[in-house]
Amino acid sequence: MKQNMGSADRVIRILLAFLVAALYLTDQISGTLAAVLGLFAVIFLLTSFVGFCPLYLPLKISTKKAEKKAV
Repeated sequence: MKQNMGSADRVIRILLAFLVAALYLTDQISGTLAAVLGLFAVIFLLTSFVGFCPLYLPLKISTKKAEKKAV
């Protein structure tokens, strides 16, 4: 599984997950909305730590910068 997420993409996903957690813990969201956003938050955290987004694969997207080859 080749990484396809850049550092900015990963940081944004982590921040969004923490935002959802904060909204839930302060009772700003609840019920079905909280469950759906919570699921997305967990997915965002997992993909951020792994550095791979399965949705990017069929769309041929990569936010990771190309590595420079040593000469």
